[in-house]
Amino acid sequence: MTIVASGNGASALPVGMRLLRRGGNALDAVEACARIVEADPTDTSVGRGGKPNVLGIVELDASIVDGTTHRVGAVAALVGYLYPITIARAVMERTPHVMLVGAGAARFAREIGAAKAQNLTASTRELWVERLRKAQETPASVRRRARLLPVVRKTVREERGTVNFLAIDGGGHIASAVTTSGWAYKYPGRVGDSPIVGAGNYCDTRYGAAACTGFGELAIRNVTAKTAVDRLANGIAPVEVARLAVADANVLDDAAFNIVVLAADGTHASATNREGRRYCFMTGDMEEPVTTAREVVR
Repeated sequence: MTIVASGNGASALPVGMRLLRRGGNALDAVEACARIVEADPTDTSVGRGGKPNVLGIVELDASIVDGTTHRVGAVAALVGYLYPITIARAVMERTPHVMLVGAGAARFAREIGAAKAQNLTASTRELWVERLRKAQETPASVRRRARLLPVVRKTVREERGTVNFLAIDGGGHIASAVTTSGWAYKYPGRVGDSPIVGAGNYCDTRYGAAACTGFGELAIRNVTAKTAVDRLANGIAPVEVARLAVADANVLDDAAFNIVVLAADGTHASATNREGRRYCFMTGDMEEPVTTAREVVR
């Protein structure tokens, strides 16, 4: 049993591991872990407390993948709900679809009785207002604007975060979950790689799993997560798979990019093109998770 996550997921790993030790499955574990971070207002890149778009609205993206059945569920640009990962799982299990977005995702969340939330906290609102002020805007002025793109070019920041969880349960089944509030101060409706299965999230119980954080557009353009799992299928070790993924991203743009990779045998690795990035992991015989540096690939 193994769970691997981006560095901001460390506090959730013991909960997921306890679930696995009790005989729970990998899907339940990654969902439970993701929910903890989604509800944490101190993480400003995920869920409640996530940084808003340029209009001050927190739009959330999430996806979950069952590596055994290849069932997937995702939501994007979801507003007003606390646990997008749970809503994504409901899309997978209760609808004939794999993704719902915007108003449709919110309607579905309401229909299934999902927990509502005001995800813009006082502290993240203050950060948004300050960012607008630096762009010589106010909440009122930006909402009156007919053209938002000039403002977005001034406000959008390389603050992306995201949290991902990859798990192998006692039966060897693999699942993966990714959840995010996306770019800080983004254009309304922007969707990154997190809900795009094959880009920011993918797993296959036969081979392993991969998930991305950072500049999501790069993962979409490179279909990074699926490519990583295909490389695992071809016998490439997780450490080299992670290096290759970052090298692929570096060809496209000088932007932050990170990946975590978990092979079906439980070996794992992570790489990045920025200093100071970390990831974490926990196995069934560990009492506490370990957080360690990602390998930097230039």
